[in-house]
Amino acid sequence: MMARGVSVIVSSCGHDLTPSLMRAVGSQISPQGDRITVFLNRQQSAQLLRDVASTARVAVVFSEPHSHRTVQVKSNQARLREATPDDVPALQRYQQAMQVELGRIGFAPDFAAAMLAHRFDDLSAIEFTPLQAFDQTPGPHAGQPLQVAP
Repeated sequence: MMARGVSVIVSSCGHDLTPSLMRAVGSQISPQGDRITVFLNRQQSAQLLRDVASTARVAVVFSEPHSHRTVQVKSNQARLREATPDDVPALQRYQQAMQVELGRIGFAPDFAAAMLAHRFDDLSAIEFTPLQAFDQTPGPHAGQPLQVAP
């Protein structure tokens, strides 16, 4: 689900634990599944990016709009980097996947395009290895740690 391209909300907090959050305009899971990269509009995400830069903490929620199936992953080893031309295919795949996903609940492709609009020169990326994962799907298992499959 996470690799397919679903709604992605990124959060962090400062040293005083004041939260910051923003919708990602793209995400990518490494082929091995051990690294996640999320892309944010720099100008809209200034506080969040400052918080990640100073604490290295990040929590990211991946949610499937049509089912509300949701996973949260956390790390305290996040790092910032600039987006590169190598990221363009991932950003394009993500936008196409979100157009399909939001189409399942009645939104036109233009809605996803507007929601995920960005200028490439204004993108920042956050890369991290997830250290914790939780089921956040509404229901009796919400908040439970996910177990690693054998």
